[in-house]
Parts: sequence; C-alpha cells; structure tokens
Amino acid sequence: MAKLYFYYASMNAGKSTNLLQADFNYRERGMATMLWTAGVDDRGRPGWISSRIGLAERARSFEEDTALFTAVAARMDEGPLACVLIDEAQFLTRAQVLDLARVCDELRVPVLCYGLRTDFQGELFEGSAALLGLADHLIELKAVCECGAKATMNLRVDEAGKAVNEGAQTAIGGNERYVALCRKHFMARLRERAS
Repeated sequence: MAKLYFYYASMNAGKSTNLLQADFNYRERGMATMLWTAGVDDRGRPGWISSRIGLAERARSFEEDTALFTAVAARMDEGPLACVLIDEAQFLTRAQVLDLARVCDELRVPVLCYGLRTDFQGELFEGSAALLGLADHLIELKAVCECGAKATMNLRVDEAGKAVNEGAQTAIGGNERYVALCRKHFMARLRERAS
C-alpha cells in the first residue's frame, strides 16, 4: 500500500535538501518521480525546488486551484510513476491533501510532502493541518535554535531584526525574514516586541 508522508520542521531544517535527496535516490534506480512546489514561493527560480546548500531540481508549480489527483493520473498515462514529492506543502489546500491521499489509495503511488508545521504566530497552515490529520507517517526534521535546542517555531522579523507578530499568514522569505527558534526563545522575542 502506498503511503502519504509529511516531513515537517521549522525553517532551515533541510526539508528541500531531504526532498531532493529522496528524488535523487528514486531516479538513480531508474524510477520516475513527479516534483511539485508552491507557485506562491517566488524566492528563487519559479518552478524549481532549491535548497540552501545549492541543490536544485525543476518542479511543477501548484496553485490553490491545481487538481493534483488529476495531474498525477494524467502523468501516469505517460508511464510508470514511483513517487510524488511536494515541497512547501504548508501551502496546499485541504482539498489538495485529500487529492494526495487519493493518489496513494487509488493510484498506489507514495506521496512525500515537506513543509512547515506552523506560521510566524504558531498557527497551523491549512495544508499542514490537513497533513497532520491525514498522513500515514509524520516525520519531524530537526533545526537548531540559537541556544542549541531544537527549533520548532518560525519567528518573522522586520528589517531591523525585530519580531513581527501580526500580518498576513503568508509572507515569502528566507533568513532575512524568518528565524528558526525553540518555543522559549520564540515567546521571549515576541514579548520583547510587545514591550
């Protein structure tokens, strides 16, 4: 039985690197994969999955209205498909996560999703919430806080490096906009901002 996996972590935990390594492992064995990334993520080259350590691979972009089950089924008409890999999975809709569950259950293709669990306010993203509820396997990847503890939170910062505690859930950025912290230091930085 094909499974739905959710690899989640804070920023800088190596999610994209892990995805690209998994993709490489499949392709090295002569197995076809299908890569997806969020169209809303405009940090690098659109339609590419890129890691901070320099790995990159072309991918299809999904938008809110992308019918993933239909797209994967159409790709399978071209030949065997060993795995579907999704980067920036927090930006999936609940309907898309349900589509991915159908890919596993009906098309018998494993789906590996990689993304953030929570936003800069500690709230679940829609895609992450759906994956936490529906995935067969939940795997936490580790990032490190400035104190050396496990980083589980994503602090949004302004140009001066001060914590931001309000605004739209989605604001694309990297190290210049987000800092991965443990909960203790995340809460402390938010309290500093409030005072």
